[in-house]
Amino acid sequence: MFLISDAMADGAAAAPQGDPLMQLLPLVLLFIVFYFLLIRPQQKKVKEHKKLVESLKKGDEVVTYGGVAGKIRDLGDVFVDVEIADNVVVKVERQNIARVLPKGTLKDA
Repeated sequence: MFLISDAMADGAAAAPQGDPLMQLLPLVLLFIVFYFLLIRPQQKKVKEHKKLVESLKKGDEVVTYGGVAGKIRDLGDVFVDVEIADNVVVKVERQNIARVLPKGTLKDA
């Protein structure tokens, strides 16, 4: 057993060292791939959602991330009052608005 560990130690010490830049190249390439496939699209999506939330106005028909659809009745800085049925109004956080529906969508449903 002692002979095997000595042999492995000798083999590891004899391994030639390559260019340090070439050793970092795979990590740099991996970061670039992650940036273009994961980070950049997510930043774009967050930017679009922020723009959507800022453009909300009374009368817009919206769907929340929870799947609740309704019409905006009142807007606040943080919360939005959404009418989901006749005389049924719920208070929803602005950030939870997933998308704005085309006008008249809820009347068809």
